[in-house]
Amino acid sequence: MNYLDNFLFGLYPYICLTVFLLGSLMRFDRDQYTWKSDSSQLLRPGQLRLGSNLFHVGVLFLFFGHTFGMLTPHFVYEHFISAGNKQLVAMVSGGVFGVLGFIGVTILLHRRLSDERIRANSKTSDIVLLVLLWLQLALGLATIPLSAQHLDGGMMMKLAGWAQSIMTFQAGAPELLAEAGFIFKMHMFLGMSIFLIFPFTRLVHVWSGFGAAAYLVRPYQVVRSRRVGMTETTPLSQRRGS
Repeated sequence: MNYLDNFLFGLYPYICLTVFLLGSLMRFDRDQYTWKSDSSQLLRPGQLRLGSNLFHVGVLFLFFGHTFGMLTPHFVYEHFISAGNKQLVAMVSGGVFGVLGFIGVTILLHRRLSDERIRANSKTSDIVLLVLLWLQLALGLATIPLSAQHLDGGMMMKLAGWAQSIMTFQAGAPELLAEAGFIFKMHMFLGMSIFLIFPFTRLVHVWSGFGAAAYLVRPYQVVRSRRVGMTETTPLSQRRGS
């Protein structure tokens, strides 16, 4: 491993994660009015609806698939599925949802660049973000034919081992990628870079999406009635003004 590989896959991940977490916290604390998705739906809704739905379905599946697939230790699932079969599942499901996400982001990027009104109301970060997401999904799809050349799951295990070593602060993580191809490394580097720019783009609204899930388990509010001596329990969804 050379110095560049040691930096990109040994130190750079921690830089990206630090900026991702601290940057998001600082933006929420200092610039809450910019904490939004900046939707351009009012300018042209039709193409946005199709592209956004395809993109979000594809990317959300890929995000959780990568998270659980790479961070789950092998011993947790080795009694149920082999590394080779797990790789096949990842290739098929990742291919299907990767295509959905790629089509969606292509529609969104074309819409933002081809419509003069939307482009005039777009920030530079909006266009840069869509380009990076387009490249990331394209690189992810490009790894599928490469993965098909070694179906024993060995490379997948090394990639997962690298991710787990990074998250558990273990030494020697870059060495696990010594045999990884250029496409795999570019896919990983660009993925980390998206986390790096996350706090400075509209992606911060993802945090709000996860936060909204807390309402699913939030207990009912106990509201005191105007009639003396009586109380009523009302679901939060029916008392939005409270």
